[in-house]
This record gives sequence, C-alpha cells and structure tokens, in this order.
Amino acid sequence: MGLLGVGLISLPAYAVLDLELTQGVAAAIPIAVVPFSGGGAAGQAAVSQIIAQDLAHSGEFRVQGPTGLGQNPTTPNQVDVAYWRSQGDDNVVVGSLEAMGGGQYRATVSLVGVYGGQATGRTLFTQSFTAPAESLRAVAHRMSDLIYQQLTGVRGVFSTRVAYIVVQRLGGGHSRYALDVADVDGFHPQTLLVSDEPIMSPAWSPDARKLAYVSFEGKRAAIFVQDVLTGSRMRVSNAPGINGAPAFSPDGRSLALVLSTSGNPNLYLLDLASHHLRPLTSGWSIDTEPVFASDGRSLLFTSNRDGNPQIYRYNLENSAISRVTYSGEYNAKASLSPDGRLMACMHREGGQFYIAVQDVPTGRVDVVSQAGSDESPSLAPNGKMIIYATTSGSQGMLAQVSVDGRIRLLLPAREGSVQEPAWSPFVN
Repeated sequence: MGLLGVGLISLPAYAVLDLELTQGVAAAIPIAVVPFSGGGAAGQAAVSQIIAQDLAHSGEFRVQGPTGLGQNPTTPNQVDVAYWRSQGDDNVVVGSLEAMGGGQYRATVSLVGVYGGQATGRTLFTQSFTAPAESLRAVAHRMSDLIYQQLTGVRGVFSTRVAYIVVQRLGGGHSRYALDVADVDGFHPQTLLVSDEPIMSPAWSPDARKLAYVSFEGKRAAIFVQDVLTGSRMRVSNAPGINGAPAFSPDGRSLALVLSTSGNPNLYLLDLASHHLRPLTSGWSIDTEPVFASDGRSLLFTSNRDGNPQIYRYNLENSAISRVTYSGEYNAKASLSPDGRLMACMHREGGQFYIAVQDVPTGRVDVVSQAGSDESPSLAPNGKMIIYATTSGSQGMLAQVSVDGRIRLLLPAREGSVQEPAWSPFVN
C-alpha cells in the first residue's frame, strides 16, 4: 500500500489492479528492455521490469526482457546492433541506477535504435532523474512515457492516475463504499473517503490535484471537491433534491453539475470562487452527465429530450443545443478526447450495453467493447485508450480498450466491486 497524504483515511486498499492483456496489435513495435546496472539487484529489476510491463500493457510493443536476454548492455555504446537485429528487435532500452547518498538515486535511461547505420546503433535519447528509492516506480513510469512518445509520437500516460469507486457487500443488505485513487497500473492506491452511503461520479480537476464527487453521507446527495494530496475537502453543493454528475471546466474555475431544484434534473454551472450558479437547461427532460470540451466553449450531456437517452452539445456562448448521437436508441455518458474529435460513450445494442467510439466530425460509430455489461467510459488524456467498468459474473471490475478496439485489457479487483473509473489528466 502506498503512503497516504496528510488527512487521508489510513485503510488498506480495496483494489490493487492487475492487468491482463487479452488482445494486442499485430504490428507491435519490437523492443528489448535490458536490466539496469547499479542500484542493487532489487532496484535494477524493479525499474526495468516496470518499463517492460508499461510498454507491454500498452499493446503497442512486443517486449523482450528484462530477464532471459542473451546480452545485457548497460550503456548505448555497448549495444551490439547485429545481435539485437538477429533477435528481431528494433530498439533497445538500457540504463543505470547510481546511489547518490542520503537515500537518493540517479536513474539514467537511454533508448537505442538498432537501425541507425552505426555498429552501436543510434541513441534516440538519454535522460536522467534524481529521486529517493520510494519514488523509483514513478521514475520508471516517466521513462516509459518518454520511450512511448519517442517511438509513437504520442505522449505516454503511464504516469497518470485513475479514480474509482469500490463497493463491498457486507451482508444484511448493507454495503461499504470507498473512493480510491491509484496509479494507472494499480499501484500506490489511496483511499480518500469511506462511507456506508453511496459515493458516485468522481471527476478530476484539470491539474489532477482535486476530485469532485457525489456523496450521500447524511442520507442526502451533496457534491464535494477534495484535495487528493492533503485529503481536505469542501462541500460545494447540497441543494434540495438531486446534486449530481460534477465536471470541472478546463480552467478549473467552474463545475458543471446537475440539480433538480426546479423539479426535473437540469444542468447548471457553478463558479467555485463566487458560488454563482448559472442555469443552463430547463424543461421537462432529464439532462445529466455533463462533460466539457477542451476549449471550454461547449459541453456534452445526456438527455431524453427526444425520447430515449442521447448525447447533446450545449454551446456556452449562445445557449444553443444540438444533438450529437444518432446511431442506436441509447447513447449516454460521453467522454471526449483532448482534440474533441473522438467521443467515447455507453451504447445500447440488442438490450446490452457496450462502449462505443464516435468520430465527432463524421458521426461514424464503432463498438469497441465486448462484454455487454460495460459502462462509465473515461478516455485517457492522450486520447488513445478508454478505461471503463464491466462485470465478470457478479464482480464489478475495470477494463481498458483502445479507441480502435484492437487492444483490450482486464483489470480484476482483489476485493469488492470496482466501478465508475475516471482517468486523470496528465500529471506534470
């Protein structure tokens, strides 16, 4: 269990997530990850193993190592290009750990391309980090991010985090709910809140430092904003009736939320500094699940205003509303890619629920999940993967799928049912 920040509830994590790759990409990039030199056997194995797992779990790499390799170079000039070519590798990761005193380590990683025209290949980058021993896992994720970006042209998400709800059935009709946050690979879990009443709808602030969520503590719904590091929190809405589905604006200054003070659930915009509440929608329909476009000029939301639930766009500049989804009788819970071109959503087909991806400009829709009990999609901040909730038997768990449906991973929970994942923005 990871160290908890000041003010966090110190309880064992309910779910450390284990990743199982169930389908990958045929044209994966071949890469070898060599054990790092120095730092002791445990440190060498840990850093190189984390990098290998990160790259393998992305589905976009065919990884050899860090064990079972015929050669173990530790610097770029030791890379034998002919050997690694014979092993079918295009790239080799080498590195070192150096104790600096005071519990600090310098970790250095190099990425070498074996098709560079030189006997020792072409060094694509070398990067060093200084960190205490307990932060070497985070350093390894940062190294994975650099390797991923160098070879794919897309920023890696191995240093990001995931928030989710864990539900434990206690018997007698009682349940315990926990709001947890973990690294995207499931390590370093934190429990931010435990309650005997439901917790719902976690949503990240754009700087990944805070979470908004709905809590039913005290037997009524209220929306809170909580600091992930310190655990301090503030109640921002406890209006009569529904308080639901909070979503931060891209500048972090406002929350879109759902209130039923006028009778039916409608959308509002709450200024977090002034507490000014701006009504956005009104009428008889149920309007819910707002999510901002990255430019902050519009938001998507779910509404039954045309009968069945569909996704609509609300223009914050002129209040115009337009329908976004037309494929299928039920589409809900939108999540947008940073460039706004792709939208993940819940999509009903044949009475079952799947995760679908819509190309927003063209309207093309592709179903990318398979279980038929899939919900709560959340796109990664690089727009490449979706994390969502699914079930296996009666057990709720998380899963990931690429936006093209070719990469699928299961993340089984060790205890409880896991639901409502929210992928963090990039952590700078």
